[in-house]
Amino acid sequence: MSTVSPVHANHLSTLYSEHHGWLYGWLRGKLGNRAEAADLAQDTFLRLLGKREAAPLREPRGYLATIARGLLIDRYRRQALEQAYMEALAQQAEPVSACAETHAIIIETLLAIDRLLDRLGARTRAIFLLAQIEELSHADISQRLGVSLPTVKKHLVRAYTECLMLAAT
Repeated sequence: MSTVSPVHANHLSTLYSEHHGWLYGWLRGKLGNRAEAADLAQDTFLRLLGKREAAPLREPRGYLATIARGLLIDRYRRQALEQAYMEALAQQAEPVSACAETHAIIIETLLAIDRLLDRLGARTRAIFLLAQIEELSHADISQRLGVSLPTVKKHLVRAYTECLMLAAT
């Protein structure tokens, strides 16, 4: 467990006391929900707490808003993914139910896969999905996308390497 230096803790305390109210109000305006705004404001400061050191900021509100926007995007992305998962479950021939813990694990796994696919780049992602989801051969992918076989192999190696790096974390 890492500890926060006294200087960093003092800086965060000042930042919190001077800007938390503003950030909460800004988020409440974006979300229209007091509880979600409060949670996201806290998450923003928790993100800062996780950093080892932070120099005093020239534009603290801009910095806080940038972190909060990223957290908002993550929240919307998670909600969209969870909604798609629930719709997919509803379309199953037989009802499927999972306990809350299994549901949470599935959503976290789907989010990790989503982040991985987002990092791959368009061509690598397309090649990877054709190989994994549609189970096309390298030659079929090459033909469908109009790229060379070595290109397909290169992009699959890149995608598999990203998968391995994700699995190692």
